[in-house]
Amino acid sequence: MAETSPAEPAPLGLVGLAVAALVLGLTDFGWASGADKSLMIPWTVFLGATAQLIAGLIDFRRANIFGATAFTTYSLLWYAVSLTLAITIFSDAAFDMTHYAHGLIGFLVFSLILTVAATMTNAVLFVVLVGIDLAIFFLVGQLLGGWPSEPVGVSLLGVSAASFYGAAAVLINRMAGKTVVPVGRAFWKPSG
Repeated sequence: MAETSPAEPAPLGLVGLAVAALVLGLTDFGWASGADKSLMIPWTVFLGATAQLIAGLIDFRRANIFGATAFTTYSLLWYAVSLTLAITIFSDAAFDMTHYAHGLIGFLVFSLILTVAATMTNAVLFVVLVGIDLAIFFLVGQLLGGWPSEPVGVSLLGVSAASFYGAAAVLINRMAGKTVVPVGRAFWKPSG
């Protein structure tokens, strides 16, 4: 019996990212009530974290180092964000959020590395990663410098829109067997 290769997991991972970013972005931008942030946790755990983890594990099996690394590391970030939300929401203790901010600074460094790698994929993935970089940068500023939440929200809404577009492009193009929804060429192809 011949072994079949796994299906392309990018639409799953990108939709998970798109929905989680949409939920958080609308709250940060003020278009959804931030009164009960615990309602964001299911969206960040199941779509932001778990969908991307599944996509990343499938990409490891497909030997797609970029997809595997990006999806699994961002899934772990979403788990960390979700746990941080849960701890701060369900505890009466006062928290110093600098630990969270310092973790985000470390993740921003890694995200910038992924952004450079994305220049060798396509324009849509590059835009998604730049949006993530901006969202993390503004969130660190919010946590450490008291910056407003709106820039985080705007960045996350941009990530959501670009991720929905990317998911649609991969899914529609694969189903059609040709490029129907363009993703743009890579910005950089190292000669070798």
